[in-house]
Amino acid sequence: MQPPALRILLLIACFASARGNLSRDESQPTTSDETVVAGGTVVLKCQVEDPDDSSLQWSNPAQQTLYFGEKRALRDNRIQLERSTPNELTISISDVVLADEGEYTCSIFTMPVRTAKALVTVLGIPQKPQIFGHEQPIDEEKVARLLCRSSGSKPAAQLRWRKGNRDIKDSGTEVVEDPNGKTFTVTSRVEFRVTKEDNEVEVTCTVDHESLQNSERSTTQKLQVHYKPTAKIEPHPQYPREGEKLQLQCDGQGNPIPQEFLWEKEGSEAPLQLSSDSVLIFPFLNKSDSGTYVCTATSSMGSVVAKYNLDVSDVPQLPTPHVHSTRGPSQPISHASMASAPSFTPAPIQDASPVPSTSSTYHAMIGGVVAVIVFLLLSLLIVLGHYLIRHKGTYLTHEAKGSDDAPDADTAIINAEGGQAGGDDKKEYFI
Repeated sequence: MQPPALRILLLIACFASARGNLSRDESQPTTSDETVVAGGTVVLKCQVEDPDDSSLQWSNPAQQTLYFGEKRALRDNRIQLERSTPNELTISISDVVLADEGEYTCSIFTMPVRTAKALVTVLGIPQKPQIFGHEQPIDEEKVARLLCRSSGSKPAAQLRWRKGNRDIKDSGTEVVEDPNGKTFTVTSRVEFRVTKEDNEVEVTCTVDHESLQNSERSTTQKLQVHYKPTAKIEPHPQYPREGEKLQLQCDGQGNPIPQEFLWEKEGSEAPLQLSSDSVLIFPFLNKSDSGTYVCTATSSMGSVVAKYNLDVSDVPQLPTPHVHSTRGPSQPISHASMASAPSFTPAPIQDASPVPSTSSTYHAMIGGVVAVIVFLLLSLLIVLGHYLIRHKGTYLTHEAKGSDDAPDADTAIINAEGGQAGGDDKKEYFI
C-alpha cells in the first residue's frame, strides 16, 4: 500500500506531463526571417509536423495567395515552386525589388487555422559615390571643401575619405530619405588646406554597405592646385665662347605654367625681349655681351626672377699669317647702332709692318735646309764630272804571243807586258 501523500505526488506528475503534451501543437507551421539584396533571390520555407490532412499556403504582405499546395495562385513569373509535400511548402522569389519587402504568411487550414510569419528584408544597393567641389583649381594655401554623395542605400551607407595613401576624417555626414520612402542618400564633407605638393594628388571617396558583400565601390578625383612659378636659366651650349651662337633658356615651372618672359641685362635701361618665348638668342657672341642677364617669368599666380652671369671667353684659333687690310678692325654692330648709323665709313689704312708668325718662321727654316741640300748635291755632281773628264782610264787587252804556252797566270801576265809596245792597235779607251 502506497501512502496517500505519495499517491498525490504521482497524480500531479501525470497531470503535468499530459498538459505539456497538449501544449505542443504539431500542426503549427514554422518559418524563418530572410534578408536579400535587391536584384537577388529569396527562398521561403514553411514546415509542419502534422498537416492533419490539410495543405500549406504562402501569401505576400498584401495577403495575396502565392501558392496553395503545389498550385500557383498569383501570376508572377518571378515566384516559383521549389518543393511541395504534405509537410513542407518552399517557394522562391527572384529579381527581388524593394517593394517585395515585408511579412510573408504561411498558413495551414486546420481547425483552427494556424499561421507563421516570415519577415523579408530587402537591402538597397548604394549607387557609386560622386565627388563635388573639384571642378575648379584651388589656389595654394587655401582650404579645399569637397562633398561625396551616394544614393539608393538601405539602410543608410557609410562614406570614408582617402587622400593619396592617407585616410582623412570627414567634417560631417548628412542622411536624407529618398522620395520612395525606402532608401537613403548619404552626403559626407571634408575640408583640408592644400599645398603645391597636393597638385595631381588623388582623393578617393568609398561607400561601405552590407549589400556590397565585401566588394568596394568608390570614386577617385585628382586635385588641381595653382601655385607660384619657379624659373632657372639654362645656357646652350653650357660653356659659350666668342663667335659662337648662344641660347639662354628660361625654364619656367608652375601651375599654371608661366606664359610671359621678360629678358633684361643688368645695367641696361631698355628690356631686351618681352614675349611668350622663353629663349633669348645670341647669333654671334662678342665680349661686349658679357654681363648678368635677368629673366622674369610671369603667370596668373605671380612672377619669379632668375639670373645668369654670362662671361664670354676667347675662342682658341690656329696661328695665321698677318694680312694687310684696307679696313680697320671689325667691331660688333648692335641693332641700335645700325639704326643710328645709316652709312658705313671704312676706317683709314694703318701703316703696319708685317711680322712673320711662328708658322712662317718654321716654313722658312725648312726651305733653307732643303735649298742647302740641293746646292750640295749639285756641287758634288759637278766636281765628279769634272774629275772624270780630266782623268780618263785605259786598259789594254794584249794577247802576247806565247802566252798560251805560259805555265801559269803570272808568267802569262809578265809575257804580255813585254809585248805591250807592239800592241797599240789593240788599245781600248774607257771614259
